[in-house]
Amino acid sequence: MEYMKVPESRYEEVIEYLREAFPDEPLNVAIGLCQKGVPCELLESQDLQTLRDGLSVMVIDKATGEIAGVALNGISRKGDVETAMEAMKDIDSIEYHHIFELLFGLNKKADLFNKYKVDKIFELRILSVDGKYRGRGIAKELFQRSEIVAEESGFKLIKVDATSFFTQKIAESVGLKTEAEINYKEFEDNEGKRIYYKVKSPHDYYKLMVKELGNKK
Repeated sequence: MEYMKVPESRYEEVIEYLREAFPDEPLNVAIGLCQKGVPCELLESQDLQTLRDGLSVMVIDKATGEIAGVALNGISRKGDVETAMEAMKDIDSIEYHHIFELLFGLNKKADLFNKYKVDKIFELRILSVDGKYRGRGIAKELFQRSEIVAEESGFKLIKVDATSFFTQKIAESVGLKTEAEINYKEFEDNEGKRIYYKVKSPHDYYKLMVKELGNKK
């Protein structure tokens, strides 16, 4: 297996990989924003923008040349959440609103920039391993290599919006702590409706998880 930063020449290949992998994410399973193998412009435009930050990591099966997994990493800057929440008013997709009202709402409440006195945060936005490569420690390796990229790029804080139980366990194993969390079954939208009742265990919580960097003793 070969790990590397995602080169620009493989951006489209990563997008195609995620088109198959992302629909298995717990929130998407419950809400149905994206379908497996079908282009999802709303998310794929964000994924491409993230790739252009130049911080993402991929792993290639050297025997076949195919992507075995990806850590899609991007930069979050102070004010980005508020800007994104404003831009969301022009998006008609109810499914998109349901997912990002949850994510943006908890991030705004946590206010990591002021708490940790930083103006930018390294975000691990999507962590995905192809089903046939799971159980080999690839996800943890992608996480650890992403942390190295973050430190080399001068970040002081790494953050994960961990919507999956399995992502949460990997994050904990490499030293991230839970900054804030929401029980899916208890979350209500702006109309007071509980919209995540279809999320199945063990994916019971969405956790905002962080780790300070550059402070190793």
